[in-house]
Amino acid sequence: MTTKPAHDDLFATAHSSISDFVFDEKVALVFADMIKRSVPGYSTLLTGIASIAHQYAQANTNCYDLGCSTGASTLAVSSAIPDTGCKMIAVDNSSAMIQRCHEYLNQAKLELSPDIICADVRDIKIENASVVVMNLTLQFVPIADRQDCIDAIYNGLLPGGILILSEKINFTEARENQWQQTVHHTFKQLHGYSDLEISQKRTALEKVLIPETLKTHQQRLAKTGFKFVTTWFQCFNFISMIAIK
Repeated sequence: MTTKPAHDDLFATAHSSISDFVFDEKVALVFADMIKRSVPGYSTLLTGIASIAHQYAQANTNCYDLGCSTGASTLAVSSAIPDTGCKMIAVDNSSAMIQRCHEYLNQAKLELSPDIICADVRDIKIENASVVVMNLTLQFVPIADRQDCIDAIYNGLLPGGILILSEKINFTEARENQWQQTVHHTFKQLHGYSDLEISQKRTALEKVLIPETLKTHQQRLAKTGFKFVTTWFQCFNFISMIAIK
């Protein structure tokens, strides 16, 4: 029996010490609630990813969701790409997330059944790909490995293939950075998180989720070889880009 997503109260009580954030069973259980209340515009982000994937998925190619978590973006893409021999491949390194992903996608009863793989995205060989999605994933990859990760994706993309890259970002100008962080804080408050929850989760994430600036992402994608890169979505300090090979 599938357990319904629970209400996120993981940081609702004071902790004597805060450990680094991990995508374990406790997080997997509440993740759907957590991301909806933490990422502004998340449902719009998924709708846009699906629309773009539908446009660029090529017949008889692979479509990847790298860092699939519990499968929301996998479902969005799988439901949108045409039934022309495309193969959907979802990858996450958390066994708890993969279990929830299996349950979530089984409930959806998709015509196109994805391959769901428990592995580090850095260890996956990208090949014959027309669409690769990294939806809030690269920010959890060590900075030293990010260029190699993007290079590997580029090398596995077919001509005309795309990378959809969604990230939380920092801003180069201090005043703007502070403003964006403040409105994001308010967004979470309005979705029921207390100041204690916000503070403790921030501490748990500070060594795990390392955001970069939009310019840094653009430079990395250009260095890899992508000829067209643009930002198609932004809501506060969350953005999504498309890079076309």
